[in-house]
Amino acid sequence: MSTTPELVWLNRQRAVSARQLRLPAVAEAVQRAWPDIAAAELKGSVLRRLPEICFVVVSDARIAALHDEFMRDPTPTDVITFHHGEIVLSAETARREARQRGLPLPAEIARYAVHGLLHLAGWSDGDSGAAADMRSIQEKILRRALRGLC
Repeated sequence: MSTTPELVWLNRQRAVSARQLRLPAVAEAVQRAWPDIAAAELKGSVLRRLPEICFVVVSDARIAALHDEFMRDPTPTDVITFHHGEIVLSAETARREARQRGLPLPAEIARYAVHGLLHLAGWSDGDSGAAADMRSIQEKILRRALRGLC
């Protein structure tokens, strides 16, 4: 099966307001990024075999618990991707990172979403070379997808 999955967005945190997150704008940017992400898909990818991809926005506490459970690291992180099609994003980490980078919060959330989708497309950031390659394609995709949205 090689279809375009349904992209579902869930906000499961209260630390950052929905107005600040602007998830409809983020969802639009990610939808615009989809063709470039699909074009970057690597062999063995699960991306287009998934009927649905669910983006779940959570607190730092929740993502830290997941990070500990699945990666034995009890600290908050930006995004965790599960190959069954769930991408968990930290709203609080995104807010901190957006402030440090001088970016709008929705752009940072979109960065995490594209990063997660690239993992589903077969990309890895397990070593410095792979991480640099993944970051390069990610930022190229984001520049196009965010134009005029955030």
